[in-house]
Amino acid sequence: MNKIVFVEDDPEVGALIAAYLGKHDIEVVLETRGDRAEEIILRENPELVLLDIMLPGKDGMTLCRDLRGQWQGPIVLLTSLDSDMNHILSLEMGASDYILKTTPPAVLLARLRLHLRQSTGATRPAAASLTPHNALHFGSLSIDPVNRQVLLANEPVALSTADFDLLWELATHAGQIMDRDALLKNLRGVSYDGLDRSVDVAISRLRKKLLDSATEPYRIKTVRNKGYLFAPHAWGNPQ
Repeated sequence: MNKIVFVEDDPEVGALIAAYLGKHDIEVVLETRGDRAEEIILRENPELVLLDIMLPGKDGMTLCRDLRGQWQGPIVLLTSLDSDMNHILSLEMGASDYILKTTPPAVLLARLRLHLRQSTGATRPAAASLTPHNALHFGSLSIDPVNRQVLLANEPVALSTADFDLLWELATHAGQIMDRDALLKNLRGVSYDGLDRSVDVAISRLRKKLLDSATEPYRIKTVRNKGYLFAPHAWGNPQ
């Protein structure tokens, strides 16, 4: 059974969602205050954190940002705030997904299961069957899928689950253009609707962590009207 921490200040909403998820083998630890949630999350060490945005003590956006410095599992925001700006800001803060409370329970369950599978590696070969040769090396960049570790010039790069999954998807298609639709389908199981900017935000965040140029990116390139390209020869020499 998977375990998640759900931070929701409305006890009725929290109980209803916890009961529904519990019927589908997801244990839910409920917390009602944002300023207590960080301690609970670090103590419980769940597979996923589900956050409301409007919380007493500390809002969900701030909590998401603060968690990212010490906990790398998937963080999903569940909110009634249907705002593109909030959606983009949540991804900038390190959230893995942004889901509206009006989303049908079955769809919510499916999206949470997707993040849980990605986080536990259930969609990839078992770690025991992998060898060191499964790691990818591009000059000074090393990507280890077994330990989910990234090194750049022998320095570890702190990536969230969503960041690592995006990098792995790009790197395993090095030299190929990946459009937004392919990235969304492979990473989140949804199609690109022509408006969703979450991929662009995630790419921007990944570039920053990998010391790529924000104005003229050369490591993860933008191919106008087509998508993104991971440049395999843009990472310098190994140290």
